[in-house]
Amino acid sequence: MRPQRQSSRLTRLVTALGVAALGGALLPAQVATQAPSSKPSRTAVTIPRTSDGKPSLDGAWSFATSTPLERPKQFEGKPVLTDAEAKAFLAALPSDGCRIINCESAQGNLESAYGAEWWNWGDRLADNRTSLIIDPPNGKIPPLTDHARQTFALRAGNPFQIRTDNPEDRMVQERCIVGFNAGPPLTPSAYNNNIQIVQSRDHIAITNEMVHSTRIIPVKTQPRLPESLALWHGDVQGRWDGDTFVIETRNFRKEAQPRSLRPDSFVLVERYTRRDAKTLVYEYTMNDPTTWTKPWTVQIPMVKLDELIYEYACHEGNHAMEHMLKGARAEDKRARERR
Repeated sequence: MRPQRQSSRLTRLVTALGVAALGGALLPAQVATQAPSSKPSRTAVTIPRTSDGKPSLDGAWSFATSTPLERPKQFEGKPVLTDAEAKAFLAALPSDGCRIINCESAQGNLESAYGAEWWNWGDRLADNRTSLIIDPPNGKIPPLTDHARQTFALRAGNPFQIRTDNPEDRMVQERCIVGFNAGPPLTPSAYNNNIQIVQSRDHIAITNEMVHSTRIIPVKTQPRLPESLALWHGDVQGRWDGDTFVIETRNFRKEAQPRSLRPDSFVLVERYTRRDAKTLVYEYTMNDPTTWTKPWTVQIPMVKLDELIYEYACHEGNHAMEHMLKGARAEDKRARERR
């Protein structure tokens, strides 16, 4: 965990980090197939609780993992690896930016040239699973609707052709408004995969290390905001369902939820369940019938940290934004001179 950090250095790298967070990283060659390892023990455990009897979610937690979002082709039909297979899979993964960018070219090497100390992918798999997606059972994001497929195909013509007239034209990750892994929902990626939870009877606060944003979730039903009022982190409602804390969020700004065609009607349901003293299971369901043919669910076991989370001062010293705009003005000048 790091106290300070400059903003994104290259649009392609930021975009690649987002793609990796949404769809998994580059994968090593297929490991030998063996019988899957046993599931987590069902032995009864005592979980920490608050004075009012609710499970305690307090503390710092890491959601870092090398498990890809979607199940790779090499593991089709194999949801869980043995310990030996998991070890081989992890050993074959690149430890630097080459995990998400093809480094076989000079351009690729440049785009992945973060300092090695910043990469913190996570050295474990989520319960030895081959995908973070647990539903559908095939570990894949459901097919897009016909309308969504056509819309995303139009957007994909040149994903890096982003305007540079003003800072507001740039990606929200470059502007340090929304972190590429901070969510909601939380999405494991290259670094800063940590959160801090502070819990009271009436509210639960969740602070992301990435961009140090905090969501304050009321533990009660309250009136919903009008659909016309969109927020970066959405309109949030929290409640307890037994020993699971459930968060339902709507009314996202479109820039904050690029996976959905209709962020204003998209519904995100998150669940936090204390498995034991060292594990907090985070699960979320994405539901948007305008984008996907069915909802899909991700599960990530988070690990308790015995460390402090420091401020991630993303925008302070954001030299990249100034340099990108200066470069764009130089390009404008050259274009005028060629006329």
